[in-house]
Amino acid sequence: MIIQGLAFYLFSLVAVVSAVMVISARNPVHSVLFLILTFFNAAGLFVLSGAEFLAMILVIVYVGAVAVMFLFVVMMLDINFAELRQGFLRYLPIGGLVGFILLAELLVILGGWTLAPEAAATAAAPVQASVSNTHALGQILYTRYLYLFQVAGMILLIAMVGAIVLTLRRRQGVRRQSISEQVARDPKACIEIRKIPTGRGI
Repeated sequence: MIIQGLAFYLFSLVAVVSAVMVISARNPVHSVLFLILTFFNAAGLFVLSGAEFLAMILVIVYVGAVAVMFLFVVMMLDINFAELRQGFLRYLPIGGLVGFILLAELLVILGGWTLAPEAAATAAAPVQASVSNTHALGQILYTRYLYLFQVAGMILLIAMVGAIVLTLRRRQGVRRQSISEQVARDPKACIEIRKIPTGRGI
């Protein structure tokens, strides 16, 4: 029990510190690396909570795919970060307002659980000894929260399409493939067949 408590405080402390470093690091590559460290510590907290499936999914999906993709994108993009930081003061009021709203929501949730402990019991999934962790997660996700799960998938699809549209811009000097022009080309104008005698070059 003491080892579990020490592990919980260790994972929590490292996760909080690395999450703060994600938004405070000057180098974006370092921010992504701190994000990966945050995911690993969150996976450790899931293991301590008995949700091994969520911990595995967090490591495989977020660390193995999403965070690594972020790292490659940040390293490949030629972004002038000094120019981006110049508009920090201009967007500071809006960012502060959004942060204040999120902080107020977190305080309301924590205050509700403190003032009404029965709310946490109603929000949690029922514990069943005969059902595994993965089975219980799938049962509550695809029955009670099925429509919210579908809405989240649609939002992610729209965000992915929007990211592709925003990054697909025309630049001078960059060659792009045009499938319609390739299909419309005449093979007779593109291919020249020559008969070369044996033993002689072109």
